[in-house]
Amino acid sequence: MTPSRLLSYDGHMKKAGIAALKNNLSRYLDQVSGGESILVMDRNRPVAQIVPLPSNGRGLGAEEDRLARLERKGLIRRGSTGSLKWLAKRRPVKLKGSVLRDLLDERRSGW
Repeated sequence: MTPSRLLSYDGHMKKAGIAALKNNLSRYLDQVSGGESILVMDRNRPVAQIVPLPSNGRGLGAEEDRLARLERKGLIRRGSTGSLKWLAKRRPVKLKGSVLRDLLDERRSGW
């Protein structure tokens, strides 16, 4: 491999030993699907490179897959696709005074 192929767009690439890659494969594949490249090392010697596939217009599907994976892991909870009419009926809450003034007063008083 030439040195230029070992570098990602920002000048460095994540490295993973074979054991670490095996034990954390899902985590590394999530990083690759997010656009990063992983250099696989065997006894401090590069032996493989895991790179993301070209998008080929999969943008929306890939994002949906990522959201579904995060939801399965319990890291996010997506809202329902219900109507947003209820939002238009709600008026913003009116507060007395000025929030900015209150924050500045609080900062001056030292809490």
